[in-house]
Amino acid sequence: MAAISKIATGNGHGENPTYFDGWKAYETNPFHPTDRPDGVIQMGLAENQLCFDFIEKWLMEHPEASICTAEGVSKFKETALFQDYHGIPEFRQAVAKFMGKVRGDRVKFDPDRIVMSGGATGAHEMVAFCLADPGEAFLVPAPYYPGFDRDLRWRTGVELVPVVCDSANDFKVTMDSLQSAYHKAQEANIKIKGLLITNPSNPLGTFMDKDTLKNIINFVNEKNIHLIGDEIYAATVFMEPEFVSISEVIEEVECNRDLIHIVYSLSKDMGFPGFRVGIVYSYNDAVMSCARKMSSFGLVSSQTQHLIATMLSNDEFIDNFVAESKERLFKRHKYFTWTLSQIGICSLKSNAGLFIWMDLRKLLKEKTFEAEMDLWRVIIDEVKLNVSPGSSFHCHEPGWFRVCFANMDDYSMEIALSRIRNFMVKNNETMVPPRNKLCRRTSLKLSLSRSLSRKMDDFIMSPSIMSPQSPLVQDRT
Repeated sequence: MAAISKIATGNGHGENPTYFDGWKAYETNPFHPTDRPDGVIQMGLAENQLCFDFIEKWLMEHPEASICTAEGVSKFKETALFQDYHGIPEFRQAVAKFMGKVRGDRVKFDPDRIVMSGGATGAHEMVAFCLADPGEAFLVPAPYYPGFDRDLRWRTGVELVPVVCDSANDFKVTMDSLQSAYHKAQEANIKIKGLLITNPSNPLGTFMDKDTLKNIINFVNEKNIHLIGDEIYAATVFMEPEFVSISEVIEEVECNRDLIHIVYSLSKDMGFPGFRVGIVYSYNDAVMSCARKMSSFGLVSSQTQHLIATMLSNDEFIDNFVAESKERLFKRHKYFTWTLSQIGICSLKSNAGLFIWMDLRKLLKEKTFEAEMDLWRVIIDEVKLNVSPGSSFHCHEPGWFRVCFANMDDYSMEIALSRIRNFMVKNNETMVPPRNKLCRRTSLKLSLSRSLSRKMDDFIMSPSIMSPQSPLVQDRT
């Protein structure tokens, strides 16, 4: 048999880490309220499913947005035929306008700098190809999204160098940590070509303030390296202060704009990961030129562009959608974290994203990543929840886990919380957690926890919560 390429036979795609193992456990035994009530509940997938009813209502009221309806079929031939690699003009204009809107209209984006890609995955790879050669590297503050090890490295040969961030200061990026990572890379003869930040952060659910971004921009200017801002969670900020984009900060500080690049998508803010709408927005003309040529390998379908352009051009709908999405995320986050706090589980204080950074360090038998993996196996195999261990995010402190809360209906969420509560009671870990800034305040004792346990059991079995359409979370304040 003829040999195939090293890329094809290698493990660069990275499906072996625990981040993907949890998905496999879910796929072999997925939870279903009636068919598989003891199945694994998916809490490792950062999807935003809280506003699909809002989207579906708009689609019913605007059938002309689809070329597969009587109202939209007149656009079928035009859309089905070949389209320019740059994208349908109406699509690029609508996306540019939406990017500005979710940043509070404090900055405008040029439609001619919008380059399409097959989701943020393709966008990141495109940027990596444009900015670095094989063997060169990007700094990435850790913990960071595990998929970066695949998206940026697998086919490009680019390396990632983690920037260690600590729980002692809420995992914030500091200049000391950046300088330390940069100098260690130099000592190892690794050429740093850029810094990649995820803002808002996946997995932390936090975002960088303006002063931090200014310091980061000064850092990349000083080192003459590129800055890639992954801002795919920009519209998921559900509590004050408001999100600050790199695009805003460069209006206030002196910098070489050729070093600034933004990756965006509609997967998280709109909840459309299946549409594979990824965007590269660069202030560098040479990068734009190269990215446009590369976009032919990962175009967004013309049918999707047509639908998205129609939807995003509806100002009233988008204003209402963004506001409603923030409100639902806020309520779900508030209820989820409050419930965990009542059973003694802390989480990093956050105000963005589709997940929380859960602190289970006190459940570790010892402070090692082996102990973290032992705990994770129990959560997967016995509690039947797919959560993601911190080690898969390159977190250097064992015991942290990312838990997604927006990818399920109310009923599934209650079942998941009930399973967590039962696990904590079984492990006698429902005492008041330590008082520190990472912990959410609670005054619950073990006896009260058991009382809450009985109340939750009664509540979950009530007819009103048995429906996925239950208004539980939407009605909470």
